[in-house]
Amino acid sequence: MDAGVQERLDDFIRRKGLRRTGQRDMIIKSVFSQDDHFTAEELFDRVRKSSSDISRATVYRTLGLLVEADLLREIDLGENQTTYDPNFLDKPSHNHLVCIDCGRVLEFEDAQIDLLNDSVTRRLGFRPVRQTLKIEASCEQLRLNGRCTNLIASRLTGKRLRKKR
Repeated sequence: MDAGVQERLDDFIRRKGLRRTGQRDMIIKSVFSQDDHFTAEELFDRVRKSSSDISRATVYRTLGLLVEADLLREIDLGENQTTYDPNFLDKPSHNHLVCIDCGRVLEFEDAQIDLLNDSVTRRLGFRPVRQTLKIEASCEQLRLNGRCTNLIASRLTGKRLRKKR
C-alpha cells in the first residue's frame, strides 16, 4: 500500500478517536493490494482466506471507514450491488466500460470527456469536483468468435455475472 494512503488513513483514524487493529489492517492491506473493483462480499471472501476470525461486520465497517476517509470510492456497476474502486486516488477521473455479457470492467481515461465535463459544469455555474461515467456494452467476443474467454474465466472463478435485460 502507498505510504501516503497509510498516512491519510492513520490521520483519519486518530481524528475519529479510533485505533488501528490487526483485523482492520489486514482488510485495508487486501483492499489496496489490487487495483480490481470488488464488492464487500468478494473482499470478505478474500480476507477470510487469510484469517478466519475476521467477521463480515468488520469488513463492512472498515469499508465504510475507507469511504468516509475518501480513500475508497463506491461505484455503481449495476446489479444493485455496491462495488468499490480502490484506485481512484491515482486516476481520479477514470471511467468504466462494463460488458453486459461477461461482466468484465475496463477503466479508461479520456481528455475529451474531462474537457466536456469541465465545459458543461462551468457553463452551468458549477465547479467540477468529481465525475463518473459508466458505459454498458457488449465486448463483441461472443459475436465475433462464438465464445468469450472473459465469460469463461468469470464462470470458472465464480465471479458474479450481470443479468441479461
